[in-house]
Amino acid sequence: MINRRINDKVTSTKGFKHLYPFKSNFLTIGVNMMHYLDEGSGKPVLMLHGNPTWSFYFRHLIKELSTEYRTIVPDHIGCGFSDKPNTSDYNYTLKNRVNDIERLVNHLQLEPDQKISLIVHDWGGMIGFAWALQNLDRIDKIVITNTSGFFLPSEKKFPLRLWLIKYLKAFAVPAVLGFNIFSRAALYMAPFKTLSNDVKEGLTVPYNSWKNRIATLKFVQDIPITVKDKSYEVVKYVDTNLSNLKKIPIIILWGEHDFVFDLSFLKEWQLRFPEVSVYLFKDAGHYLFEDKPHETSAIIRNFLTSSKKNV
Repeated sequence: MINRRINDKVTSTKGFKHLYPFKSNFLTIGVNMMHYLDEGSGKPVLMLHGNPTWSFYFRHLIKELSTEYRTIVPDHIGCGFSDKPNTSDYNYTLKNRVNDIERLVNHLQLEPDQKISLIVHDWGGMIGFAWALQNLDRIDKIVITNTSGFFLPSEKKFPLRLWLIKYLKAFAVPAVLGFNIFSRAALYMAPFKTLSNDVKEGLTVPYNSWKNRIATLKFVQDIPITVKDKSYEVVKYVDTNLSNLKKIPIIILWGEHDFVFDLSFLKEWQLRFPEVSVYLFKDAGHYLFEDKPHETSAIIRNFLTSSKKNV
């Protein structure tokens, strides 16, 4: 049933299918199905997306790395081709996201000595770091791209657009669930370059109805700003323990023209990890892998294959 629904959804589209030629895999978590890609063989590389993207965002990197690595790319529950349950069937919180990744990694039945490299973006960063800090002995390398592992930097104010979605329900529900403004606006605000129609379709096709947009709303509502927020303690844990990742090889790739994860976030990363190599792309935005697919793929491949700590 799930496979047929996904395949029907993909084949009913006109433009993006040729950009995403991957086999679908599914894992049952509770009453929900998580969709994930598992391409290639070799050392595992786990890629974690944010909001409102999905595994489609990593397509260039999957094609590049799967010739030598086992690339594992889930769609978080509510995203991509995973199930999109209502809040009675899934609690859309950071803690659950981290638990989902734990379930997926255990499901993959990797060899005990087989360490995992992480590539994270947007919300995938906080999810990935929370999981990694609980599994330090399982982490090989980390690639950080336009994300956070801490609370808002002191010089950064919570963006008004996100504030309206998080706190103003009368605006957020019709705007995000009804008009899909979060996913659609990102097509123009997140990349530095103009996206083709095929790519625009690929990025937005999973969010094609009111029901299917629930995660794009819940991700924003789950951003922890005060101690009253459900995910505050998880972010506090990551923020406080982030330095434990210093023993792991890390590189940072950053799109300069990011409307949320701007240079104040990059500055914070550099303060916390001053020895880490940083690749700043001055003509790229939040959707770094859309703006610079070939350049970023080459850097990441070099980092993963290098025996050095930083490249």
